[in-house]
Amino acid sequence: MATSLLPGLWERPPGAAWAAPAGATPAAVPAGPPAPAAAFPDWARFARIADGTFDDDADPARDMKPVIDKLKAQNVSVIEVDTILSNWLPDKQFSTHMAQMKRFSDLAHAAGIRVIVYYPSLEVISVGGEKGKSFYKNGDGKNWVQRGLDGKPNVFYGSLVVWVDPGDESCWVSPNSPWRDHYLTRVKALAGTGVDAIWPDVPIYFDGALSWCDASTWAADAFRADTGLALPKKVDWTNAGFRRYVEWRHHNLNRFQLDIAAAGRSVNPDLVTFVETVTMDYKYATTVGLDGAYLRRAEGVSHVWEVDILGNYDGMRHATVSDWTCLISMYKYARAASGTKPAWAFSYGWKADDASLVMAETLAAGCNPYEVKSPFKTDSTDTAMRTRMYGFVAAHQEELFAAASGATVGVYHSSASRDFVSPVEGSGMYVNTKPPAGVKDWWSFDTPEESCTKQQWLGEFRGTVKSLVLAHIPFNTVPSPGVSADDLAGYRVLYLPNLQAVADAEADVLRSYVAGGGTVVLTGPAPTGLDEHGGTRAEYALADVLGFRKADPVPAAKRNTFGQGTCWFIKDLLGLKYLTRTDQPTADRLLEPARTAAPPAVTLTGDPRIHLELSRLGDATIVQLVNFTAFGETPAAFTTKPTTCTVTLTVPAGRQVRAATVSSPDGSGGPGPKPVTWKTDGDKASVELTVSQYSLLNVTIN
Repeated sequence: MATSLLPGLWERPPGAAWAAPAGATPAAVPAGPPAPAAAFPDWARFARIADGTFDDDADPARDMKPVIDKLKAQNVSVIEVDTILSNWLPDKQFSTHMAQMKRFSDLAHAAGIRVIVYYPSLEVISVGGEKGKSFYKNGDGKNWVQRGLDGKPNVFYGSLVVWVDPGDESCWVSPNSPWRDHYLTRVKALAGTGVDAIWPDVPIYFDGALSWCDASTWAADAFRADTGLALPKKVDWTNAGFRRYVEWRHHNLNRFQLDIAAAGRSVNPDLVTFVETVTMDYKYATTVGLDGAYLRRAEGVSHVWEVDILGNYDGMRHATVSDWTCLISMYKYARAASGTKPAWAFSYGWKADDASLVMAETLAAGCNPYEVKSPFKTDSTDTAMRTRMYGFVAAHQEELFAAASGATVGVYHSSASRDFVSPVEGSGMYVNTKPPAGVKDWWSFDTPEESCTKQQWLGEFRGTVKSLVLAHIPFNTVPSPGVSADDLAGYRVLYLPNLQAVADAEADVLRSYVAGGGTVVLTGPAPTGLDEHGGTRAEYALADVLGFRKADPVPAAKRNTFGQGTCWFIKDLLGLKYLTRTDQPTADRLLEPARTAAPPAVTLTGDPRIHLELSRLGDATIVQLVNFTAFGETPAAFTTKPTTCTVTLTVPAGRQVRAATVSSPDGSGGPGPKPVTWKTDGDKASVELTVSQYSLLNVTIN
């Protein structure tokens, strides 16, 4: 039997079964081998990232080395250099800057620190360009610019976004224009300076000034070459050509990212690329075209996920429980959509205590933290906090980034359903759209349509995540692009929230999973009723698995045996209902299949607002606990409330617990593990813990 691997670093040992027998009991945590090493180098897999910019006239000894020394003292292992590459630069100035980049890189390497260079991929800023010379007005920008469906250029002047200063010009260029060759040529020059990695910033069809770019002649020609179709004239979700355009933009931007990575490696084969990706699991990927999961299987290129927070000048301090589970959902999507490669992610904060709690979720998901103070990325929220947290990460890097997931439940993230199921306005990033009193620059601008509770597919997905988090059931996200049988191996249960838009090949993978013994939970009123481009199917793609067809009345619920597996169908959008209002009967209905077919090997007795993640490293069972009990159903002042809980493990027959330790970055006790007492009762071992913000429990079973 071939070895089966799961998405992400969550690689499983061979022989994991899909289904539990009738009357299943909790699976014991086996003593599996460590996860195989990813193709990325260890420095990238274990990275602790921070910004370390320098001016163009910086002196190496006077200006550069102190920056490097300061960050090294904060336990930073990778410096992200963000200099003048955002700006419109003549060739001579660019070449001069490359020499400076080499000087900085050499100094960092001498200090044992790696360097990644931030380089915007499709945005060109002209300093003073509103009234002075600019790339759009005086350079190639007017010919290379992205255009909306109405033909307007995607260019604007300062104050629209925080990173463009008043008086400056921001010009967003087409990836299909000659800009592509211009940018790739400069990427090759950058790769020749000896830096370790390149950080292309957000390759998107920016929608701050215009929507639904790119309708330039460059894009029109590329779209016709790929699809045989003309560009749509307007936004029309009932039009097959427009829906094809929506999906094509994902592929088009993905090819551009692959070309960037290939250009860098053509000069330096060891160079890796991390694309800053601001689109997470929510609808923004539909709007601006960048779907990070399309890169999941590509070699040599991964992501820096920009996981945004509720308030630019408040962080997550006024989150609700539902908002916090949305944050968890984004980080878990980031980990899954990065495949077997490192998943770097922004860890935003406003004050030290909220910043450390956000970083706890970053780590629990398996993402490498890039710690910054919102809304910019040049400063730390608190250097003492960063030093303490990064010291903990360094001490536990194998447990955090090299362990195999112990989850036997998956939640399917369907890119096509996100795009095409009941499209409405709004991004859906969080739940609460009303800013708390005194908080400015709230994520939604007080627009109710922005809430994920207003979106049928996303709301169902996010509510499913919320139900699993609050029930302490470990799970992984499973992205749809390129899904294969290997991606599903090891899961006993796979949730398919409001899954409507599927490709035939995708449906075949899901069908085979159930036939081989897996359990799927499919919710929503039109299960698999659309194709991958949002077109209506004559028949449900999984009609045989569901046990009913389009001609039949849609049952309120149905449990159908298919092959060796089972399909649970629920017509109601229980996840969306639970996301909107936390009620236990709804959660119990939604979670019944998981509790029946995949009782977890580790359980927690305590407050539902303790996020539990389960993984395995050799003989060690690793349980990460994040305490978000400060958050309720409505926003309140942020506090840290230590809480006590009991973690119980099922021990395999013939084995016993040999040691148990707990580690935490909270407080002043240091990052090292501390022994804890465990109790045994039959095949169960339990440990009682008090969690302030974040604890890592390591139980050795041999």
